[in-house]
Amino acid sequence: MEYSSDDIAAARSLQFSTYIHVSMATFWIYDYACSIHEEWTFLLRSHWSKVKGLYIVTRYLAFILLTTGLYLSFAPNENPGKCRVFENIDTGVGMVSAIFSECFFILRTYVLWNKNRILLAAMLSTFLTFVGASIGIAFTTTAPAAYATSAIPGITGCYRSSTSFPLLIPTLLLSVFELGLMILTLIRAIQNWRINPSRLYLVLVNHSISYYACGLLFSVMNIFTLLLLQYSYHTLLYDFQFMILTILATRMHLHLWQVNRHAHSSGALVRIPMTDMSSVDSTA
Repeated sequence: MEYSSDDIAAARSLQFSTYIHVSMATFWIYDYACSIHEEWTFLLRSHWSKVKGLYIVTRYLAFILLTTGLYLSFAPNENPGKCRVFENIDTGVGMVSAIFSECFFILRTYVLWNKNRILLAAMLSTFLTFVGASIGIAFTTTAPAAYATSAIPGITGCYRSSTSFPLLIPTLLLSVFELGLMILTLIRAIQNWRINPSRLYLVLVNHSISYYACGLLFSVMNIFTLLLLQYSYHTLLYDFQFMILTILATRMHLHLWQVNRHAHSSGALVRIPMTDMSSVDSTA
């Protein structure tokens, strides 16, 4: 039996999506296995706070995101309505995960700027505006979207059978916000580079820049995917971006807690005093 070029492209996109979700699950399990000792030390020895709760929720939302993505990739699904429901769940969990990941770095920027409340209010208002716009666009786009399954036997999963260009806007909003945080971090780093040479400060700045660079890279990749590839590929890298940002945010927070704990136990001079929990408590 001969298949059209669209059928073949859709089947390839579904197979590629399956490979991505399997690689994400493998990477998450490997990362968790490698960090399980440090993570349980952090969970058992650190004091409870809002940031610790943020860490736990962010870390384990990835499990739900992976489960939903794997189900969408492997479960035979002939019902477009059911496919839409799981796609909405996947999109919602991914966006919540990305929101929580960004919260870590809003707090870090707040610390770097000596807990400037005006800056915090500006960051939160901008962030909430962007989040509201992104959620509205994502779900108004997903709700009427048509879904289809592969016409080629043996290919599981479903995909959007219509264009997803409105999803370009949430990606651009995330890029703009991360670029703004990166600029604020660089400005503060330049201002304080000589007067604050502690290792904790360097870790805080390096983590932030690395996270923003990674987020911007994935945003650019998603933009090119939306603009250059067929519609069946449009949302291919969304879950991958959410997962990588979640792993980076939680691993960086865990590393910062370890550096801060070592600095306090060794009696080293730390010019940005932090609680052993959150890296949010600093002196002016």
